[in-house]
Amino acid sequence: MPPSNAHPRRQFLHHTLRMAALTAALPAAARASVAEPGARTLSFVHTHTQERIEIAYADAEARYLPQALATLNRFLRDHYTGEVGVMDPRLFDRLHRLRLELGSDRPFEVISAYRCPATNARLRESRGGGVARQSLHLQGCAIDVRLQGAALADLRDAALAQRAGGVGYYADSRFVHIDTGRVRSW
Repeated sequence: MPPSNAHPRRQFLHHTLRMAALTAALPAAARASVAEPGARTLSFVHTHTQERIEIAYADAEARYLPQALATLNRFLRDHYTGEVGVMDPRLFDRLHRLRLELGSDRPFEVISAYRCPATNARLRESRGGGVARQSLHLQGCAIDVRLQGAALADLRDAALAQRAGGVGYYADSRFVHIDTGRVRSW
């Protein structure tokens, strides 16, 4: 008879192997795309998966790189379910400009990016309505981040100054919500 913890152990091993495979795929794609001078680059550390990436998502002529976008979609997946969405590349443009405006070459720490409908519904129920029913996270148009080495208020102020979408400031939770929706703030 198998030990009583065999099933959880198998789940843990399956999850660990899946995460290792995803992580192993990311650095190769990132290295392949970060070479061209003048390319638009971003770097991220995901606070939930501990994955890291540095990647050029657009070339020097501001043309998006499809393979890099696919890699970013996978990196910014729903960390609860593993479901991969399609992120709005204009969000990457906003983040790239923020790094330049703040004079930082440090990574963004990702708290949340794409969310599948089931995750969004679960978060709405568990957070007392603090999650929008039609969240732009569902459409891949929003990201919750902080920038290493930059004060959270400075990140918020720079994002507001862009006047290019929504900006939410969550000082207690230590992140700034940035999206490509209509210009608004909270």
